[in-house]
Amino acid sequence: MVWYVGSTTLLIASRFVIAHRLKSWADQGRYFRAVAIVGAGQLGQRFVEAIQAERSLGLHVVGFFDDRRSRVPPTVAGVPVIGSTADLINHVRYGEIDLVIIAIPLSAEDRLLQFAQQLRALPVDVRLLSDAVGFNLANRPVSYWAGIPALNIADKPITGWSSWLKRLSDLMLASIAIILLAPLLALVALLVKLDSPGPVLFRQKRHGFNHNLFDIYKFRSMRAETTDHTAEKLVTKDDVRVTKLGRFLRRSSIDELPQLWNVLKGDMSLVGPRPHALSAKAEDQLYDVAVAEYAERHRVKPGITGWAQVNGWRGETDTVEKIQKRVEHDLYYIEHWSLWLDGWILILTVVKILTGKNAY
Repeated sequence: MVWYVGSTTLLIASRFVIAHRLKSWADQGRYFRAVAIVGAGQLGQRFVEAIQAERSLGLHVVGFFDDRRSRVPPTVAGVPVIGSTADLINHVRYGEIDLVIIAIPLSAEDRLLQFAQQLRALPVDVRLLSDAVGFNLANRPVSYWAGIPALNIADKPITGWSSWLKRLSDLMLASIAIILLAPLLALVALLVKLDSPGPVLFRQKRHGFNHNLFDIYKFRSMRAETTDHTAEKLVTKDDVRVTKLGRFLRRSSIDELPQLWNVLKGDMSLVGPRPHALSAKAEDQLYDVAVAEYAERHRVKPGITGWAQVNGWRGETDTVEKIQKRVEHDLYYIEHWSLWLDGWILILTVVKILTGKNAY
């Protein structure tokens, strides 16, 4: 009874102290979220003036972004007009923005839908200020910012403690795996070197979190002279470029094990959408052309395995249907992420690897 009463009292008290401290920091301008506003018109100006009067919200407007640079003033409500929407996307990708507010009149519906689609592919919260009723953009929840209603267009899929827990689990499991698999990794490296001339590891540029480029690592499974670093031609069944050892490595997914180092570096996660080669195509179409929602996969870190892979969509993606199905499963994972789901995917991955299907 003492423990129950004491722990409950301390928990409630600590929450009040933390809330008071955060409000104090926000009032002092020490704790804030960086906000970018799309649209330097009256609606954007009204929003800035409202949050400037509510410092406790902890919002700091970095600037306005508007494609009509020649028709808008250099500053609005004391906030500079920094650039166009294309410039905004670059700012988000460099991690300078936490929240994007779209402040365009709802009468410009086509323009709004275009911006909303572009921003949904980025790992940032997106809100649409509502200046009218009846906007045709599905049934979205509404939040209020200094009394101004805004439609919730997109949210960061993994935030706060969830992101820390996922990263911590990645570091712990990847470290344990590297230690336990060290003899196997050394043996495979030796066999690759003896099997055919060339480097042990294969490196290739891939798009990762927030569309940033990184070098992915694999054990080399193809002859060095036929290695395709751009993946213009996907590996197919009985591909003559793949070595005999390489076929075993690919079928067993052992060639993917060096990506544990990518996980430790922070480029990848153990579980997430598989990163694809930059020039990979399905029916002569780049993946982001074949599937409109493709870029939304980059809202989280790519993974060594993923929901698509354990549901049968592993291997070559030579048709539009295959890449569409893979993207559908990747987006399902992003929307329904949990540590339990990650654990279940890892278990299913081991089962799928033992069956060795769809991997060439």
